[in-house]
Amino acid sequence: MSGKSEARNIDALKVTEYLRENPDFLVDNPDLLDVLAAPTRWEDGDGGNVVDMQTSMLDRMRDESTNLKDAANLLISTTRSNMMIQTRTHAAVIAILGADNLERLVHVVCFDLPLLLDIDAASLCLETGEEGFPELGDTDIRWFGAGTVDKVLGGPDEFAKLIEHTKDDGAVFGEAAGIVKSAALGRLQPGYGIPNGLLALGSRNRGAFHGGQGTDLLIFITRVLELTLHRWLAEK
Repeated sequence: MSGKSEARNIDALKVTEYLRENPDFLVDNPDLLDVLAAPTRWEDGDGGNVVDMQTSMLDRMRDESTNLKDAANLLISTTRSNMMIQTRTHAAVIAILGADNLERLVHVVCFDLPLLLDIDAASLCLETGEEGFPELGDTDIRWFGAGTVDKVLGGPDEFAKLIEHTKDDGAVFGEAAGIVKSAALGRLQPGYGIPNGLLALGSRNRGAFHGGQGTDLLIFITRVLELTLHRWLAEK
């Protein structure tokens, strides 16, 4: 009898050691919970309440299941949000490319983009060039002094800037400055003598744009806009 008892003790030690080295064993093999005999809750000699293993394991598995569901829901939500943003971006690009003249292009930027991108304001800003563009005098373009774009973006090598909380004096968003609390700014470099500028997108919600967001889609829209802007100004 003593030999069998010692053998069982050795086997128990091996099992214990294995489970300690593989703490996720029961998680990976949940079917074993159906055949394991778990102790019930009891009080130890000091009157302390000891939690039974079965409850502990089940609680742990429930927590892990909940975490997996939360992660899956977050992934689905993020995917849907990204798809919506891409869809809106595509619509904005199509509208920009569809402008059949310069005046219509400016109108698309200032009035159509807010609706298409679900924002509250959009502005096309250009620095005043040496020769100027008098044909744009009656449009809704906002005009900057030379060097303003670099100053606003933080340097000549910066192509986009997301501002979590901003306060515009009207220089960028004009009459909409009072409602804009957050902004996304993209550099415009049409080239061929056309002055540099900004595409400015504004939201009334503070934090709508922030540094943790990507700027790829914003830069994509600005690239399309500057090429279209060059096309129409080159024809003037």
